[in-house]
Amino acid sequence: QLQLVESGGGAVQPGGSLRLSCAASGATLDDYTIGWFRQVPGKEREGLACSAMSDGSTFHAPSVRGRFTIYRDKDKNTVDLQMDRLKLEDTGVYYCAASTEKYVISLAESRYTFWGRGTQVFVSS
Repeated sequence: QLQLVESGGGAVQPGGSLRLSCAASGATLDDYTIGWFRQVPGKEREGLACSAMSDGSTFHAPSVRGRFTIYRDKDKNTVDLQMDRLKLEDTGVYYCAASTEKYVISLAESRYTFWGRGTQVFVSS
């Protein structure tokens, strides 16, 4: 069974960068769509970006487009989220998740079956 583990979170100043990594084990990523989500206290979890491993297509939510980039590292069997020009409001817990609908590009949480435990990101001056 597919298992996901996030890493790369930490503290950063506004304008800085972080790269989060979603490591997969138990299955190859080829048959999944991988998404990154963010949970901010007091708010609903938000979908940020996703990528279909079947063809490499991606989608980035308007709130992060141009600042965040999702990409796959096949050698490491990870799906990373490069986050640049971070803002205070980017603080939160970041999760990666996998959907078995490998040809579907969607950030609807109901499509995602497997979830990691999350990694914390603090953006603070």
